[in-house]
Amino acid sequence: MQSTANLPVIGLDLAKSVFQLHIVDIQTGEIQRRQIKRAKLTEFFAKCQRSLVAMEACGTAHHWARVISSLGHQVKLLPAQHIKAFLLRDKTDAMDAQAIWVAAQQPHLKPVPVKTERQQTCMALHGMRRQLMKMRVMQTNALRGMLAEFGIALPVGHSQLLKAIQGELAKAQQADQLTADLVLSVQEQLKRIDALQEDIDHLGQRLRAMIREDRQMQAIQQIPGVGDLTASALVAAVGDFSTFKSGHQFASWAGLTPRQVGTGGKTQQLGISKRGDTYLRTLLIAGARAVIARADKSSWITRLLARRHYNVVVVALANKMARTVWAVLAKGTVFEQVKWNPIDPVAV
Repeated sequence: MQSTANLPVIGLDLAKSVFQLHIVDIQTGEIQRRQIKRAKLTEFFAKCQRSLVAMEACGTAHHWARVISSLGHQVKLLPAQHIKAFLLRDKTDAMDAQAIWVAAQQPHLKPVPVKTERQQTCMALHGMRRQLMKMRVMQTNALRGMLAEFGIALPVGHSQLLKAIQGELAKAQQADQLTADLVLSVQEQLKRIDALQEDIDHLGQRLRAMIREDRQMQAIQQIPGVGDLTASALVAAVGDFSTFKSGHQFASWAGLTPRQVGTGGKTQQLGISKRGDTYLRTLLIAGARAVIARADKSSWITRLLARRHYNVVVVALANKMARTVWAVLAKGTVFEQVKWNPIDPVAV
């Protein structure tokens, strides 16, 4: 990336229709506060001298970052929680743009990498799949609760429910437990659940197709616990893993390291911070649980389970997975099973 030390800084507060700009003239120090409508924003930056344009990393930020970058400007996306510290007085569009302008010049604030269209597409597919999964869970839970009121107990879990429900409905009809209208409505509910599952499967197929075209996603799939969803989401959400200095820093970004509270030279470690992307952290922890549930788990996991709580071991393994993902993608190395699960000298 080219140096931005001598570039004028523009603080841009994004909006749906009217955008707010905060500009300070380098020579005179004059402050300009401007409002520009959406249709005129591209034209403004096309005529503007090359600048460092700072924005809050919100919903439409990546789109505008790509557009403004294509016009020759440098773009800096900043996390919203870091900008808030520089917000003075009342929260208005003008004050937001000013806070962005000030935050952009703080060297210790780490910017958010601009996502490509492919990365955003992948994350959009994940978002749609997540929404459909929530809807499917809502439908099955409602169905289970409704039939429980008529004395029909269905097992927990989507697949188990679908296996048992037709037989239970048949028994209930024979025992005259359910009315014909209710049985018909339940069958319609099951069709809606099947349709949701079909849409979920289609999204899964599209994600797998993206994995077949991406070497980074394929590389980290070799790591135990990293499946299709985790591999595609990690690469799409992060992009360039070399922006993190170490695997520990990446695990910390994912919220898988302990929070620290210290004063007077004494430091106390608490539970994990749970910062960063909740979805990514959930996928990593789910993958760790799947690895621990296997019969052929590593000796490292077995020894850890003998002395620590199960959930602590799950988070520790998720942390190890995150650090391994960073090592494979940031350093360009191939995953080695021997390094992941070294031979226990005691067992030998």
